Amino acid sequence: MTKHTLNPDSPWLLAILASLVALGPLSVDMYLPALPAMQVALNTTVSQMHLTLSAYLIGFAVFHLVCGPLADRFGRKPLLIYGTAIFVLASIGCSQADTINELLLFRVLQGVGACVGPTLARAIVRDVFGATRAAKALSIIAMLMAVAPAVAPALGGAMLLILPWSSIFIFLSLYGLSSIFLVQRYVRESLPEKQSLHPVEIAKNYAQLIRDPFYLLVTISSALLYAGLLAYLSSSAFVYINMLGVPVQYFGYVFLAGVVGYALGSAVSARLAGRYTPEQLSLLGTTLGLAACLTMWLSSFFYPDKIATYMAPMAFFSTALGLVLPNSMAIALRPFPHIAGTASSLLGFIQMSISAAASALVGLLLTTSPQPMVLTMVGTATLSLILSFIVYKRYQNSVR
Repeated sequence: MTKHTLNPDSPWLLAILASLVALGPLSVDMYLPALPAMQVALNTTVSQMHLTLSAYLIGFAVFHLVCGPLADRFGRKPLLIYGTAIFVLASIGCSQADTINELLLFRVLQGVGACVGPTLARAIVRDVFGATRAAKALSIIAMLMAVAPAVAPALGGAMLLILPWSSIFIFLSLYGLSSIFLVQRYVRESLPEKQSLHPVEIAKNYAQLIRDPFYLLVTISSALLYAGLLAYLSSSAFVYINMLGVPVQYFGYVFLAGVVGYALGSAVSARLAGRYTPEQLSLLGTTLGLAACLTMWLSSFFYPDKIATYMAPMAFFSTALGLVLPNSMAIALRPFPHIAGTASSLLGFIQMSISAAASALVGLLLTTSPQPMVLTMVGTATLSLILSFIVYKRYQNSVR
């Protein structure tokens, strides 16, 4: 351990890892208040603006497949530094975009760079804390990381009152630079064993993951629930600002209930990690997630123009995510300490690919009603619960 690197038991290590995971939600949430203004400035359509999120998610998803094997070969730290540098340059590119096509290109590159933070932070947790402590550590990181979606939309909205939309991407580039400094100075390399970069070996590693029923089922289950969140986020500015008339400076407050819910779900997950299995907590979370979506759907028939119709159920949906995401990651990575980077990468690829598809679908259908957003959330949550129940039953059978 070098002079400045943090001890694995230091709470500051989890805080730095949480700040790396926050690259993802910051890149999504912070520019949401600017979407209507960006649509006007770039002279484009609502569906095209939805594609700015899908483009980011595509870059985020695809680079996962490369990021994991590279990190399993060359180490977590170099990939974190170089990947975040790509994020910084792409964020500057987004700030200078004059057309929607330029913005879409730089959003893809921004997603490529942003994916290293969440992916390799999860791998480092698996390296450092092992199979038994990983679920609790991931829950603590999720609880700390909840600050990002709490602050990001409000900060983005406040900046728009005095600065152009491009300032949001300049801020993101500065955040990326500070992340590089923290990783370089305080995070030590945690790679337990170098893996081969031979295409055959990489294919074998991915095949090993895909053949594992727990891994694939729990990954798709959590990805579907997460896709519901992205369907909501990509639509939120148009639903709340354009359809419900929320002023842009107050748009960030719409997310506070959801952020509190996510922090609560993560805290409960960390608290219960020693008493219940990750499979049990994931099933509880997906059940709560579907109940929240159904509540939103039913409420939208009676009070379609009320902010609380969509905002209140999202608090419970976010609580469900706080329960599901850290535990599903723990289940997925548990059998694969030797290829934790690759396992984390495939998880992220599946999660972001499904989310990109959900976001693009809502963008095509969203016009004057929030119903496409709500129905997409109900559909993804239903499928998520079905798969989570199958995971739970298979786990029960395996321990008998």
